[in-house]
Amino acid sequence: MSGTWVVSLIRNRPAFPALIAAGMVGVALLRVFDPATSGVFPPCPLHYFTGLYCPGCGSLRALHALLHGDLRQAWAMNPLTILLLPFLTYGLISEALLALLGRGLPQPMLSAAGIRGLCALIVLFGVVRNLPLHPFNLLAPGAMLHL
Repeated sequence: MSGTWVVSLIRNRPAFPALIAAGMVGVALLRVFDPATSGVFPPCPLHYFTGLYCPGCGSLRALHALLHGDLRQAWAMNPLTILLLPFLTYGLISEALLALLGRGLPQPMLSAAGIRGLCALIVLFGVVRNLPLHPFNLLAPGAMLHL
């Protein structure tokens, strides 16, 4: 057992089915409502107040596009989300299996240098996508769709 706080929270609370249901409802809402036009989902606070794109800007629109099978649009909205989504999904499935069955999926270890590198990549992506120079400006959400 990993002993993480997430697992202990899930195991010690009867709310685990409610968490799964809430996640499923969230995915269903994201499938039905377009985050760009529906008003159901809040805007990015950083972009709203500063006009700058954070590393996550476009992620909801990317997930919405993926749920509709449009990988091209998803990539154009946020390529970093598309690259990291399989790893996040693997981790969430592993945690759920650990909570339900007492055993999760094999956990690859990421070194401290790997974690720092991932954090640096995320920050660098956030900075570079705001540069008004070609080709960096193509990292702004949706910019690649206009090629």
